[in-house]
Amino acid sequence: MTYHGIVHVGGPPAVHELAQLIVTKIAVGPKAANCYLLRDRDSGEQVLIDAADDAPALIQLVNGSLAAVVTTHRHRDHWRALAEVAAATGAVTMAGAYDAGAIDVPTAVPLLDGDEIRLGRSLLTAMHLAGDAPGAVALLYDDPKGHPHLFTGDCLSGSEPHGPAPGELLTGALAGLPDETWVYPARGNDSTLGAERAGLGV
Repeated sequence: MTYHGIVHVGGPPAVHELAQLIVTKIAVGPKAANCYLLRDRDSGEQVLIDAADDAPALIQLVNGSLAAVVTTHRHRDHWRALAEVAAATGAVTMAGAYDAGAIDVPTAVPLLDGDEIRLGRSLLTAMHLAGDAPGAVALLYDDPKGHPHLFTGDCLSGSEPHGPAPGELLTGALAGLPDETWVYPARGNDSTLGAERAGLGV
């Protein structure tokens, strides 16, 4: 099935099957926050990006153990289910080092720019991209058999875009990423960096 990245609260998840990594996208809660379950094909290890508003739905989606839950930023609607999901799955909690203190659930691993998260043979790299939260992080998966994939939280958030400033897309942390980089936002439909740059006129 072709991946389209369009999900609705209460509807089925969308599954993006990459060569090494399987990305499952689901929307939960009254604000339709996107959550992403990443599973390494070889090891079966899983990481959840943002445990938003619906713990039962997320626990059902995980259907087992989690290596980690990564919270992209401090806003409560993106981590309201974190404590329950972490307790049910045994996941290690991770968040940006500068936002960790503003999240009620203790962060076991604070992430700095450039920190790596190993998921079987797959590798995620944290990028500090302060948008509407000063310590927000994005996660980059540079697919060795394809283009990069970027999980942006609210930094580039579909129908509700927040920072980075337009210049960041050209000269900041995202400048070195190609236009075909796939963007998975915290809300709304997926995009690419090329489409985001074109939309900003940069």
